[in-house]
Amino acid sequence: MGQRINKFLMTSVIALTVGAAAYQPAFAQEEEEAVQENVIVTGVRGQPRTVTDSPVPVDVLSGEELDNVPYTDANDIIRTLVPSYSLTRQPISDGGTFIRPASLRGMPTDKTLVLVNGHRRHRAALVQIGGSGTQGPDIATIPAVALANVQVLRDGAAALYGSDAIAGVINFILKEDSEGFTLTSEVGQYYEGDGFNFVTSANIGMGIGENGFANFSFEVSESEATSRGEQYCESWACVDVNDPAFGGFRTDLAGYDEAAFIAGLDDANIGPGDVVQPWGQPNSNAVRMFLNTGYDINATTSLYGFANYSHSEADGSFFYRYPGNGTIENIRLEDGSVWSPLYFFPGGFTPRFFGEVIDYSAVGGIEGEFAPGFGYDISARFGHNEVQYTLMNTVNPSLGNESPTSFHPGDLINEEMQLQADFYKELDFGLGSPLTFAFGASYMDESYELVGGNPESYESGPYATQDPWGFCDAGAPTAAGLAVIANGSTLDCADDDDPVYQVVGVGSNGFPGYSPEFSGEYTRDSYAFYADLSGDVTDRLFLQGALRFEDYSDFDSELVWKVAGQFDVTDAIGIRGSVGTGFRAPTPGQQGTTNVSTRLPNGFPVATGLFPAGGPIAQALGATELGPEKSTNYTLGVTGSFGNASITFDMYQIELEDRVNAISTQDVSSDPSAGTAYDNYLALVGAGVAGAESIGGVFYFQNAFDTTTTGFDLVGTYNIPWESGASTSMTASINYNETELGDIAIGGLFNAESTFDFENADPNWRGVFSVQHETGPWTFLARANYYGSYENSNTNVVDVQEFSPVVQFDFEAAYQVNDIVRVSLGARNAFDQYPDEANYALIGDNCCGRVYRSDSAVDWQGGYYYFKLKADL
Repeated sequence: MGQRINKFLMTSVIALTVGAAAYQPAFAQEEEEAVQENVIVTGVRGQPRTVTDSPVPVDVLSGEELDNVPYTDANDIIRTLVPSYSLTRQPISDGGTFIRPASLRGMPTDKTLVLVNGHRRHRAALVQIGGSGTQGPDIATIPAVALANVQVLRDGAAALYGSDAIAGVINFILKEDSEGFTLTSEVGQYYEGDGFNFVTSANIGMGIGENGFANFSFEVSESEATSRGEQYCESWACVDVNDPAFGGFRTDLAGYDEAAFIAGLDDANIGPGDVVQPWGQPNSNAVRMFLNTGYDINATTSLYGFANYSHSEADGSFFYRYPGNGTIENIRLEDGSVWSPLYFFPGGFTPRFFGEVIDYSAVGGIEGEFAPGFGYDISARFGHNEVQYTLMNTVNPSLGNESPTSFHPGDLINEEMQLQADFYKELDFGLGSPLTFAFGASYMDESYELVGGNPESYESGPYATQDPWGFCDAGAPTAAGLAVIANGSTLDCADDDDPVYQVVGVGSNGFPGYSPEFSGEYTRDSYAFYADLSGDVTDRLFLQGALRFEDYSDFDSELVWKVAGQFDVTDAIGIRGSVGTGFRAPTPGQQGTTNVSTRLPNGFPVATGLFPAGGPIAQALGATELGPEKSTNYTLGVTGSFGNASITFDMYQIELEDRVNAISTQDVSSDPSAGTAYDNYLALVGAGVAGAESIGGVFYFQNAFDTTTTGFDLVGTYNIPWESGASTSMTASINYNETELGDIAIGGLFNAESTFDFENADPNWRGVFSVQHETGPWTFLARANYYGSYENSNTNVVDVQEFSPVVQFDFEAAYQVNDIVRVSLGARNAFDQYPDEANYALIGDNCCGRVYRSDSAVDWQGGYYYFKLKADL
């Protein structure tokens, strides 16, 4: 079925594009209007080029296209318009709830360089836990209202821009309007009646004298949470009172009363929905600002600068804690009585995680010419991103009845400072045009800091060890034990199951805080030099070559190169291609971060520790220090421009060596009979890990394996101008992407399920097809978003679930009331299409009320409708 749909879509778009190129409607204007060429400044130095004569594939997303996407997050906007860009929502993923992981051409965001006005954007403070440990920029901090356009370079460009540009480059171009005021407000919600969203944005342009501008953008947004799960009902515990399977959890715990437990289920989850374990998008709100300025000192010299400030808040849940799950257990207090967290939470509890993301930056520079054809651009930038965590509705189990229920686990801070000097010189050798020789240098200083949490969030309380009050000795009560027995305690030292021997976890449950021994700052600096030569060698041939050297204080230097070219076979058809090498330096966050979070294998929560690969703890378990990822990129494509139609087809291959990824979690157990798990426990104890007995698993980042990513992008456009003055624009974009694992350097540490899911868990096929028709004051937009099939396996890759292809349609109608006001009404995923439900019995990844794969690239929130009002004053 999936193959038939794929063939149909491929055939349709090719037929549409070719047919449109050959057919000219009789009602079109007699003088054909050529397709407007989008000018690009990304991927080339020197004179700007157009999309079809660029030597590398670049998508240009105009301000109008950005405005037509009903999202506030720039991530969602790009995902909607660029098929090779994917995005997931992971409700229970620690900080990933607040800064979502994305990918370009199947590679995580930290392998895509993000620029603003051609300048590197600083990284977010969050290191994604697990997977590739992505630490890339948070592009959600860039309000869409500030953007003139977005240019997406779909090719490796490390030789031009430096580290990270393996999969491509995203360049956000800010507005430069020196006059005008635009105000936009939008409201909407999901068909399910939740997820209400409100956003208001404004952009104002002002002149600075006669030679300058200041363009200010402001956005405030608020989104309510959604819930797409079912009540928690599993084989080990079911809290659905209407299900015959209700029960399975312990009912012999102190503080348990069935009536109180059922009544307390409503309060177990302080998040959205009427279930104890919510699955959906988080509550969120944000205020974002951007300022872009420029001033011409004279005809050849200009000052420029831009800055931003963003403050956002969001909250999400962890897994539900039921009686007897290892966290809600009986312990014996100092007075000999028995206590459990049910006295705090009669219906169990679901920890709720809150995050504040604070982001600000500033860039300033001067550009001009020493002489005609010899120019410079000197700039400096500073960027700061900070994540502040709060955890509520939980306990530090080891503190027992003295535990608070709200914690501050700590903060993450990432800062970057960069000085950049770029120069270019035009060289005339009598060729098709003067060649542009560009060269420059850069210095960058980076820091990553883990700020310690409040002591209650990480400290090891008395109940982290057996018999903390010395009641028992060799199965018999001590004097202290006899004293509490005399006061009525049920203490039984001869019973191995007596609560006096119970050991519980350390730290705020769900997300233990950063302790002093694992807090601190990781810094490094680097410098780089580059040279680039490009130009039209003949009237039909453009060539480009680049070389870049970078040296980092925390590992060796790298030298990368790239060559690219574009040849016009005819005035309408061109061929282009490139080959080059690249690299990505492991970030300070990846090298320095430490985290302990809760995972739920087989329904039982264990604390899983992430430690720096270069630290003594990870190295005690066999880790080596991280090195750079190295890539070789190849592209080959064809471009065509036929009057009102254009088409580009680009094939690519990315060979990535020493790819950074987390190892599969290594079990840890204090049970001497547990074999390798016990050996790991002893290694942690020997390395001085506090609370090693409460850790059930350890993992760390490594240069784990090699991959080969292959695929192609097909983009076709066709514009029809009608005699009536109306116009129709059609766009079809298709991406096919496939990644295969090569050499695996860490052997058995990457298990069979991880290998299978890495290669098959995301759709290979992705397509976006849109039609926009403008007639008089009306504009109509229809868009189809296609996701191909994908697969997920169980632990031993014995059973595999194939998820069916999905097509989600968006529609919008807009009416220009007058010269100032425009109103729009639309629906996203108008036919309310969901991905297949995950089969927990088959693949085992869908417990605890989860209906859909929460990490699916296919949106699983359902249909959404909205109303938008825009005023241009």
